[in-house]
Amino acid sequence: MESIKIRTYIGDDGILQIQLPPEIANQELDVIIVFQPVIKTSSQSPTKTPEELGYSHKFVEEVRS
Repeated sequence: MESIKIRTYIGDDGILQIQLPPEIANQELDVIIVFQPVIKTSSQSPTKTPEELGYSHKFVEEVRS
């Protein structure tokens, strides 16, 4: 048994297209599909400055030196 992990986008039509390696052609396969929605993490949000996070300018300068 082999596994292939992909990340793809499913459009409004709900169709998932999977292209398999050519060496799998002309074979009967059992296929299992397990899916999990991708959850966007906070790392994709704009980066906040130390001041926006509640640190004073003086504190930031002391830590940097």
